[in-house]
Amino acid sequence: MTSSVPSDVLGRRILCDTEYATVRYAGSVPPTTGLWLGVEWDNPQRGKHNGSHEGVQYFKCGHPTGGSFIRPNKANFGVDFLTAVKNRYGLNVEQDVECEKENALVFGKKTVELVGFDSIIEQQSQLNKLVDISVRECAVSHAGQKEEIGRTCPNIRSINLSKNLLPSWEKVTDIACQVQNLESLDLSENKIKFPSDSASITCTLSKLRVLALNRTGVTWAEVLLCAPGWPALEELYLASNDITVLERPINVLQPLKLLDLSNNQLIDGSQLQLIAYLPRLEQLILSNTGISSIHFPDVGFGCKTKMFPLLQRLAVDGNKILQWSFINELDKLQCLQSLHCQNNPLMGTEKNPETVRQLIIAKIGQLKFLNKSEIFPDERKGAELDYRKVFGNDWIMAGGNQNPDKNRPNEEFLAAHPRYQLLCLKYGAPEEGELKGQQPFILKNQLLTLTIKCPDKPDQKPIEKKLPDSMTIQKVKGLLYRLLKIPGSELKLSYESSKMEGKEIELENDLKPLQFYSIENGDSVLVRW
Repeated sequence: MTSSVPSDVLGRRILCDTEYATVRYAGSVPPTTGLWLGVEWDNPQRGKHNGSHEGVQYFKCGHPTGGSFIRPNKANFGVDFLTAVKNRYGLNVEQDVECEKENALVFGKKTVELVGFDSIIEQQSQLNKLVDISVRECAVSHAGQKEEIGRTCPNIRSINLSKNLLPSWEKVTDIACQVQNLESLDLSENKIKFPSDSASITCTLSKLRVLALNRTGVTWAEVLLCAPGWPALEELYLASNDITVLERPINVLQPLKLLDLSNNQLIDGSQLQLIAYLPRLEQLILSNTGISSIHFPDVGFGCKTKMFPLLQRLAVDGNKILQWSFINELDKLQCLQSLHCQNNPLMGTEKNPETVRQLIIAKIGQLKFLNKSEIFPDERKGAELDYRKVFGNDWIMAGGNQNPDKNRPNEEFLAAHPRYQLLCLKYGAPEEGELKGQQPFILKNQLLTLTIKCPDKPDQKPIEKKLPDSMTIQKVKGLLYRLLKIPGSELKLSYESSKMEGKEIELENDLKPLQFYSIENGDSVLVRW
């Protein structure tokens, strides 16, 4: 190899102009002369072929147009970690030394003054003080001189190494293992070759709490292989890695509190059972993973599962969830408080999005936040009362009865409405008078255009809102809590008729719909708290 090309060039990551690639071949390409590098581009649109030239296959590509041949002088093989740090933070001491020499005053052979020499010492002291370092997109490819990082930057706690030229986990640990107190490491958007066996893992990052491996190409098997080196890890980000199959972590990842698997196409929801016994997991991000179902087979309806024992926050946005059975299963989780589930087919099953929200609230008893919006006690009470009333006829037809001795709803009903019996205990069984002529849970199409006003809050501008006339006062309050971002205090509602100016009528019964009060288009709802 020539001096301009590293001896370990194969597998190295390079930057050519603004495009990233991996070197797959180095050598001659007849009939041309000189050295060529065969590279596989991260962006296959940048390439021209699949690694072949005039019928000869020099290297292989994952994409038919992912390859090119380039001259070595076009390839940027990157810099060491400390060079990148000094360049990023304007602390390149070597360049400053040359500058200071040029500014020195010399009489004969005697240097009288070295202007700014103290500033060099000051810059070196600044490196000692660095705690949080970001060298994103700085072409970092290796550690540099052995132990130099630890001596120069002994106080580092957090490093952002995303989108660099790190080719392997070995090169990563060459850097990270010099940082004794490293707590956070972001390696996202580096195409890293991970170890294939545990024998090649020699470094333990004993204080590492946060690790981001988004878009690195890592598999779950490789994660488990490397995980013994992260004994204190609490947050692991693995988005966009084409992880399809999970395995149960045994004696690794046990301290994990957050796991991000978003944008990985999991084979099915049953894969989640393999990570269900992580004892400290509090947050699980499964957005855009393609899942459509979830099941906790260890318990039946109305019981709490031992799986995901501490899970509080779950994100399942952008999936294929269509069945209410998915939501029913989530009520089995012991600690679930926050759910993100937007952009799923289920969210479009009712004409009014508010209806779907109320159903989810009624079905998951301990939920406190839904799609980033807080669920206030009044909203929960209204949702549960409506749910109890709306499905009352179905409950009776399935064998439900106000008499506890005769109350035996069938398995089909209990599977579809696992919380219904509990709601009857909480609020009492629905009476026949409540259920006469009961409309489906879908809100009526008759919409009222109302003006929402806050008379005691002059800074709050009036808001025009369209509400179904069948919407209960309880539901209106829940909507207003979110719309006006009101803290959890008691709301008092009244309305002014456009036909009777100056007359204010109190909306005192939370269970009555708007139409009960003869509210019409153009009326104003007055909100006080």
